[in-house]
Amino acid sequence: MIRVVVADDQSILRSGLTALLRLESDLEVVAEAADGAGTLRAVAEHRPDVLLLDVQMPAGTTAEGAEGPEDGIAVAERLQHQQGAPRIIVLTTFGRAGYLRRTMEAGAQGFMVKDTPVDRLVDAIRRVDQGLRVVDPELAAQSLAVGPSPLTAKETEVLQAASRGATTAQIAGALFLSEGTVRNHVSSAIGKLGVTSRAEAVRSASDNGWL
Repeated sequence: MIRVVVADDQSILRSGLTALLRLESDLEVVAEAADGAGTLRAVAEHRPDVLLLDVQMPAGTTAEGAEGPEDGIAVAERLQHQQGAPRIIVLTTFGRAGYLRRTMEAGAQGFMVKDTPVDRLVDAIRRVDQGLRVVDPELAAQSLAVGPSPLTAKETEVLQAASRGATTAQIAGALFLSEGTVRNHVSSAIGKLGVTSRAEAVRSASDNGWL
């Protein structure tokens, strides 16, 4: 039997997927989770072979009261170096090349969109359990076409902080920069990405997997 944990913050989708997977004679859904902290607990307790992991999940709270990983990719990053970590298939509503790039860098073995037919998802679980990689072919092509990031390391750090809602003053304090330097990095990133605002720069860099 292939032991599976299903992690998704949407209860109806999670329950429906679990019910469908339990129809397969060689799959056993051993736990469900609705946030990052809950996913880590489920993996630690049940030791699944495969983890189906939503990209966009809330962090949740650990048993010690700390905040959990901020999204599915952060969960994958936490798990990839652990002894006996499950093989991970990341599921997303948003078919963005950037998510694919970040997912693979985080150590996941599969990446699929949520409207993938169930039989293909089941096949992907079996393949990943055998040590293979499974990636949506359209997204793979998009990711290859995107190319490397044009941003410097500091521009990337500034946009990462901005993506979390930090103000210019907060970014400056966190990165030990002056506010003027932060604005210069943002302006440079905007020019390189061909956009017109900080918010658009964050979105463009995220979609391309550069944050």
